Amino acid sequence: MGIAAVVMTLASPHALSAQASPPAAASPVLVPDKGAFRILLEGAEVGTEQFETAPSGNFWMVRSETVVRVPGENETRSSGELRISADGTPLGYKWTAQAEKKASGSVEFSQGAAKTSIDVGAKEPYLQDFVFPSPRVAVLDNNLYSQYALLALLYNWNVKGQQTFPVLIPQDMTPGSVSVESLGAKTIDAAQLEALRVNTADAEILIYFDARRRLMRLEVPAAKVAVVRR
Repeated sequence: MGIAAVVMTLASPHALSAQASPPAAASPVLVPDKGAFRILLEGAEVGTEQFETAPSGNFWMVRSETVVRVPGENETRSSGELRISADGTPLGYKWTAQAEKKASGSVEFSQGAAKTSIDVGAKEPYLQDFVFPSPRVAVLDNNLYSQYALLALLYNWNVKGQQTFPVLIPQDMTPGSVSVESLGAKTIDAAQLEALRVNTADAEILIYFDARRRLMRLEVPAAKVAVVRR
């Protein structure tokens, strides 16, 4: 399975839950972060992602850029710029993607509503609006794995247990939901990390964080995909 296909199946358009996400009171505090991930398919490196999370005035910017080169497939380049409030609530998003063709788009969020736009070179952009049960929507776009770090911000670590969050995949104009559950502390490559299991309609994803809740590793076991911080 190609890397892009793994991400495009993370949310089902029919999976939106009426349950609002848990309150943000017990969420960790955002910290500036910058670095790179290696993208591995069956243990072989097939891509990289550069990312940065930094404050910008009264909000935060999460920027990422990915290049994926899977043998037998077109090179894929993706970039995203996500504007969020301090508790992880999305405010706006811009993205570009290029494989065989180039596309770009944007999303504006307000009180649980999202206005999406995609430009694929047609005369007019494609427009679609979505309404979510909570304004705390997880933006998990194709091939931009660093965005999974924000699940640690949305997740209530004091309550723990299984928690459900609405999701938007902007490149596909696809809404959905994910359930997130703490697996506790795990030792990975001699490091003590905190693990979350993310379940969607189509995949199980394991994500690992250090003590500052920075994303260190992501795995999709069924697809043999791993994303590892350099």
